[in-house]
Amino acid sequence: MSVELKASVRDRVGKGAARELRRQGLVPAVIYGDKKAPLSIAISYKDTFRKIHDGGFLSHVIEIDVDGDKHRVIPKDYQLEPVRDFLVHVDFLRVGKNSTLTVEVPVHFENQEKSPGLKKGGVLNVVRHTVEVTVPADSIPEYLVVDLSKSEVGDSLHISAVDLPKGVVPTITDRDFTIATIAAPSALRSSEGAEDDTADEGEEEKDED
Repeated sequence: MSVELKASVRDRVGKGAARELRRQGLVPAVIYGDKKAPLSIAISYKDTFRKIHDGGFLSHVIEIDVDGDKHRVIPKDYQLEPVRDFLVHVDFLRVGKNSTLTVEVPVHFENQEKSPGLKKGGVLNVVRHTVEVTVPADSIPEYLVVDLSKSEVGDSLHISAVDLPKGVVPTITDRDFTIATIAAPSALRSSEGAEDDTADEGEEEKDED
């Protein structure tokens, strides 16, 4: 595994120390877990902010080099300043040997251009952009693939239709939950609605007769 982030130990904590770090282009963070004492660190603001906005930040195991001491971790949380959207703090969880993690994995929809339903003007309605799964730390997939090549208008795509990699288990196990649907095009929905209205009016006229 290549080193993803470099860090240094923080000797001072608190709001004043955090402001000083940000002036230096750093952001405060902490590494915790695996039955070890928490470690307060400072990491590059620019590198970390870029990784967050690249996507998948909270579902990637990375290695942090803290003054030459390497730590295998997964980002668990980060805080953004609500008004100016700058990074305030990051929490990292240590990943022990043979660890199993619970993470959110992005969903990718493939073969949209081959979908009969979408070709007819149907609309892909995404219900879940991510799926929460338990998975060995060394086997976290970049994303889960949903194949749309045979999807028709009105189809619902469930988790059972996803070819999950080995060891990946959804945390929701009591139902075959929906990931997306192929909705009818608006023109077709309007036409069907008009037909229903006409049918209702016809029935009312018969009742009056």
